[in-house]
Amino acid sequence: MSSIEESIIYQGKRTTSHYHYGELSEEIIEKIQWYNIVSEYEIIVVDELEELTSYFPYKINTKDLVNASDYAKLEKGSYVLKEGYVEELDREILGAIFPIKGEDGLIGFIYIYVPLAAIQDVFRESIPLLLIVGSLFFFILFLIINRAWRSLFNPLRQLQQFSTEVSKGNYQNRIAVEREDEIGQLANAFNSMSESLKQQEERKKEFTSNIVHELRTPLTYIGGYTQALKDKIYSSPEEAESYLSTIEKETGRLNKLINDLVELNHLQGDLYVLKREPIALAQIVLDTLHLFHVRIAEKGLHLETIIEEDIVIIGDAQRIQQVFYNVLDNAVKYSTKSGKLLVHLKEDGQFVEFIVTNEGISIATEDLQRLGERFFRTDKARNRTTGGSGLGLSIVKEIVRLHGGTFTITSDPVTGTTVNIRINRTPTEQKDGMSNE
Repeated sequence: MSSIEESIIYQGKRTTSHYHYGELSEEIIEKIQWYNIVSEYEIIVVDELEELTSYFPYKINTKDLVNASDYAKLEKGSYVLKEGYVEELDREILGAIFPIKGEDGLIGFIYIYVPLAAIQDVFRESIPLLLIVGSLFFFILFLIINRAWRSLFNPLRQLQQFSTEVSKGNYQNRIAVEREDEIGQLANAFNSMSESLKQQEERKKEFTSNIVHELRTPLTYIGGYTQALKDKIYSSPEEAESYLSTIEKETGRLNKLINDLVELNHLQGDLYVLKREPIALAQIVLDTLHLFHVRIAEKGLHLETIIEEDIVIIGDAQRIQQVFYNVLDNAVKYSTKSGKLLVHLKEDGQFVEFIVTNEGISIATEDLQRLGERFFRTDKARNRTTGGSGLGLSIVKEIVRLHGGTFTITSDPVTGTTVNIRINRTPTEQKDGMSNE
């Protein structure tokens, strides 16, 4: 209705605008009547307003077509809308009367109206087409929305289902990601989390297995030899003394394992506060090398040292020596007989580098990434000759971290295995867990 009303007003204003201040000649009237033929509207043109009743002798809503207030409004040049039911035509009509002004006043009127029932009939004929087009539209819209819905919520539904599985300890499920929006990023994050939890679970099981293995061996020796001494199953005092020595040795191993675990937990949890003091690194390296003098000589290693003697850093001397000791201990232990052992201490800007290279069995690439994890050892057989619990390098990594440094290992069958430790010369106090004690 609003659209029809706007169209009538537009057509009326456009028609009357051509004849302002002119004469309503026969030629003009003929043009308007011709427009009446080609237009979808009914158009009546008269010289006097009273003549409208002869062309449109009907009442709208039982009222005359034009009243006194309408005439006053038309004299001012405004149009008058007419809408209502015509009993003779048995339909609603919508129209408007427009004044045509001349130089001396009103020279005519145009009445444009449209029978609404006819429009409804046309609309009624279009209903089947509208139903078909509308049904097709909503079917296509349903397919699009359904596809979008599944694309949006299927990953979320999978995510909810797989999250429940993760809470039960199943980390095998992965969400297929075929999109790069926020949902795809969420699915990728879930997949990464599941993979991380899976690896963590595997390492936890491996850790439990390792600690059981490490504890079982000394406990077995202690229990067995204690029972032998209790039952006096020995042939001589010397054999009994040997049993006692073994018990003492295994007790020491067990005690060291427990102490290392406690120490590592303190370091990883930042519970240990490093003492902050100036350290002459060259002296600590030389003192530590002196502790390995006998073992180096027994293996016939060719020791080569390149040490810058004036290097001073701020840190914990006892912990730094522990780092050097653990690294040199592994380097000597796993060196081939009569091989080379290179120890290099140098400055590198704000950092100090401690580099140890030995000639020995190379380390597999997949093992290099895991060196420094608790109980991880490259000698899977855990040979008691080499000993060790796999905690030494873990402690080294944590001490280096607390000193604001980095710990890296490279291994090659030709050049050997190299441990590179970079330590910040003046690490920050609070961030790195240091104090001025």
